[in-house]
Amino acid sequence: MSARAIDARRMTLLVRAYCHLCDDMRDALAPLADTFGWTVEEIDIDTDPVLERRWNEDIPVLLAGERVLCRHRFDATAVKGFLLEATSRG
Repeated sequence: MSARAIDARRMTLLVRAYCHLCDDMRDALAPLADTFGWTVEEIDIDTDPVLERRWNEDIPVLLAGERVLCRHRFDATAVKGFLLEATSRG
């Protein structure tokens, strides 16, 4: 992950409007992001042909910069570990 991504304290959640797994990941992520003071930018891949081709049915995906933190299901251990590591560097 780039230093710029860490400095921005921003994660990206790739979703689709009709995706219940996306809803689940969004709901699970929100309190953890709030606790660590990170923002979550949500992008509906159906609004971007490049993202739609790249990720297609492989969503939801949570990214920090270009690093994939989790996909399909929220991995609280991986995300919390990343946030702890990134925060300690910051």
